[in-house]
Amino acid sequence: MAHSVSNLGIAMDRKLGVIGRQAAHCETHGEYLAVLIKAGGLSGCPVCAADKRDMEELERKRSQFRARQHELARIPKRFIDKTFDNFEASSLGQKVAYEAVAEYVDNFSKHRREGRCMLLLGRVGTGKTHLAAAATSFLINQCMVRAIYRTVGNVISDIKATFRDKSGDSEARIMRELIEADLLVLDEVGATKQSEFELATLFSIINGRYEQCRPMVIVSNLSPAELDDALGARCVDRIRENGCIGVAFEWESARGAHA
Repeated sequence: MAHSVSNLGIAMDRKLGVIGRQAAHCETHGEYLAVLIKAGGLSGCPVCAADKRDMEELERKRSQFRARQHELARIPKRFIDKTFDNFEASSLGQKVAYEAVAEYVDNFSKHRREGRCMLLLGRVGTGKTHLAAAATSFLINQCMVRAIYRTVGNVISDIKATFRDKSGDSEARIMRELIEADLLVLDEVGATKQSEFELATLFSIINGRYEQCRPMVIVSNLSPAELDDALGARCVDRIRENGCIGVAFEWESARGAHA
């Protein structure tokens, strides 16, 4: 039996072009037995090779995650390339806003654990959506976080569409997606006068995430006082719990300045 195994090993070496073995040294893993190939050269450290394969497989899975998560995130085309690097922070207020959002993503694991939300409130055209989209992309690309972006209008339209098309998405699946994401960025809050249905839907989302201690970033042109009227005191109370971070965007609109 041992003789047969030995012959099998020799036959396999010939098939693979192995003509010998010799001791070799790896700076990281120490001594190993290198394989001499007929084509020339010695094989490298097997542990290093295994580590390289593992890293390549990990990066492949990360690339798949990023591609799939960006598809699910649904960041609008206009904001898909918005990053922290291309946010213009020339005034003190802009720098404060930039640093607050950057700190939030840098320490997202802590904020996620504590269910801490963030409010980006203020005037139109001041970069709120830019920073919200930048945060979403950063968390997906760098932290492997399931972050998604929606406007209130998107959410309501998607849910209402399920009432007409019974073969498409279900309301339950959409709600589950919104509630179970690691981070939900909800933009255009209070942009329109909301119906009872919209208020009830937003409460279900916000309360569902609150119960599971999942954070949100709320983006709105409203003031803090106006936000209570737009969402209802119960929603705002849940968002503000656990030290919610509020950022005011009170400088001139960049769109207006460019025009």
